Amino acid sequence: MGMSAGGSGGGSGGRRGRGRGRRGGGGAISEINVTPLVDVMLVLLIIFMVAAPMMTVGVPVDLPQTSASALNSETQPITISVNANGQIHLQETPIEAAEVADKLKAIATTGYNERVFVRADSVAAYGVVADVMARIQGAGFKNIGLVTQQKQDN
Repeated sequence: MGMSAGGSGGGSGGRRGRGRGRRGGGGAISEINVTPLVDVMLVLLIIFMVAAPMMTVGVPVDLPQTSASALNSETQPITISVNANGQIHLQETPIEAAEVADKLKAIATTGYNERVFVRADSVAAYGVVADVMARIQGAGFKNIGLVTQQKQDN
């Protein structure tokens, strides 16, 4: 009697053991391992945190400070920079003053409604900045803005 009870118990226990062995050893694992995904996402986060400050416009300009508030910008505007030496840059490419209108018309994606930001060094000649702005307006662009830095309250 004792043997038959032990035999039936051992038989069902053996079946359960074999079932586990088959599922874990030879079959497909139905669980998703998210550890590699988390590792990759953390590495990408660190890369973007380091690279984001470097993605600003590359022409070094010492902007004047004003008390104007920052504008909300949903799209990337066209930027024209005038450095302290009076050199003009369209985005990051140096250009001559005579080329401003033609180059703007060539790269404007939304036509004359394109926003054009003028970044001028605080010691740049007023005449050069005024000439650049007049050429932009003469080309037909209406959304022209001057870029400044906000004043730091002391």
